Amino acid sequence: MRIERSAGNVFRNLGFDPKEAESLRLRAELMIEIRRLIKARKLTQASAATLFGVTQPRVSDLVRGKIDLFSIDTLIEMLARAGMRVELHLAQAGRRRRRAA
Repeated sequence: MRIERSAGNVFRNLGFDPKEAESLRLRAELMIEIRRLIKARKLTQASAATLFGVTQPRVSDLVRGKIDLFSIDTLIEMLARAGMRVELHLAQAGRRRRRAA
């Protein structure tokens, strides 16, 4: 078995071009946070839809991981409607990002 070192972005490892890989990474992170919020607040898909200002089928798409159906803007707006603030941290390309504790 051969193990290959990650580029730090699973989408880049899967062969997506750098720009698309970064967009997919950001969308995935935002979707994960929305799913965590739904779970933490014990929301049904219907109540989550009301909170986020979208339809229940839209929440279903999100929960099922249909990343191609969501833009970064849409995901940020959904989080904002839920009272969350999204912060942006920039780093030079090629450097590994460190999370704040």
